[in-house]
Amino acid sequence: MPKQFLPLGDGRSVLEHAVEAFEAADEIDEIVIIMHRDWIRETELLCLQNGWEKVSKVLPGGQERWESSVQAIQAYADQDDTALLLHDAARPWVSQRIIHDVCEALKEHNAVTVAVKMTDTLYRVADKQVEEIPMRSDYMRAQTPQAFHLKTIREAYRRAQEAGQIEATDDCGIVKRYLPDETIYIVEGDEQNRKITYADDLHPTTHA
Repeated sequence: MPKQFLPLGDGRSVLEHAVEAFEAADEIDEIVIIMHRDWIRETELLCLQNGWEKVSKVLPGGQERWESSVQAIQAYADQDDTALLLHDAARPWVSQRIIHDVCEALKEHNAVTVAVKMTDTLYRVADKQVEEIPMRSDYMRAQTPQAFHLKTIREAYRRAQEAGQIEATDDCGIVKRYLPDETIYIVEGDEQNRKITYADDLHPTTHA
């Protein structure tokens, strides 16, 4: 079972929490869910059960993350004035403040990301040995949503596919690599907007 369908503490799934954050946001007009093709039916059932009014489509995702992003871009291929917020469904606790700030930033920028400051020391390692300890003030941890004017992200992926190789861990990486002159504006995230990766992330323990 994909982790997006696992329940959180209130019994609702990770996916439900993520979708409802955008369903509740005044700035969001429409939602498209990109899901593994084997789980599209279950996703459509969740849409019906929750009565989500903004969800317009459930589309099959690709083998790689970037292929799912391309699916979202193609869903709005004929709407040049559209802005896309691409969000990890495994981040169920995104706040209304973050969504609002991202949408506001899109009024002045073509590419926007969310990030939080580093609080831990970073090591660059090789063979389990510390090679370098960079200044953590020079780094931030990326979150989502990452947002773009459609023309910008579409052109970045067009160039990436034309190059024949896509080497990036997220959508901003595609923009940075293939549209190097494009500014990527950073909206401050928060620690609550974490990504569920391990089982313990579903039910975090509070320590004194």
